[in-house]
Amino acid sequence: MQTTEFIHALDREGLALAAAAETAGVDSTVPTCPGWRVRELVEHTGAVHRWARAYVTEGFAARRPLPEVPRLDGPELLEWFRDGHRLLVAALTDAPPDVDCFAFLPAPSPLAFWARRQAHETAVHRYDAESATGAQPAPVTAEFAVDGIDEILRGFHARERSRVRTEPPRVLRVHATASNDSGDAVWTVRLSAGPPVTERADTAEPDCELSGPAPELYLALWNRQPFPEVRGDAALAALWTERSAV
Repeated sequence: MQTTEFIHALDREGLALAAAAETAGVDSTVPTCPGWRVRELVEHTGAVHRWARAYVTEGFAARRPLPEVPRLDGPELLEWFRDGHRLLVAALTDAPPDVDCFAFLPAPSPLAFWARRQAHETAVHRYDAESATGAQPAPVTAEFAVDGIDEILRGFHARERSRVRTEPPRVLRVHATASNDSGDAVWTVRLSAGPPVTERADTAEPDCELSGPAPELYLALWNRQPFPEVRGDAALAALWTERSAV
């Protein structure tokens, strides 16, 4: 996916998140985020949007803490969220392609990183907000989901801080089945006492395979719903659920 596509997705998902939060009400519980109410969800995502925008607009070269959230409620809190989302979309849209700033996952450029990361951040939390309404949340597209799975496996869980580890080494296959002409997507995840090592290919016989349509696998890997299908050693699926939070 191109950077402009991620920015469009961020715009769409943020507007949908705000609409769902307004429908649910800020005091509603969030079934997909135990212990959170919609208020905490909106505050967190709004703070992340402002945090991301600051890197792009100010060119910060090192990680900074999330900004403090003002004490707002109800319509004022939602307006604060909408303002921050709008400003982030504008910052990414207007930023020069060679903007130089901090990024924490591999990407073609910092701009590409922040557009992608914030699109997925917002999509997952939009799903959370819609779950709080009691209605069935809308799925993401298969293309977007495949990209998000790749970000989780080859981005977040390639880092030293990943806790998805096993002793002795094991192999996990993630298989996103095709829903269109794009074909299936397969990742081989080698688990060991160190950080997982993932290839976007089917390169080894797995001890466990997680499979299903890409949009469902995407949400399952973010621990928003159960895995569609688990074959082989289910303990590895449980390991992911227990230790993959980032």
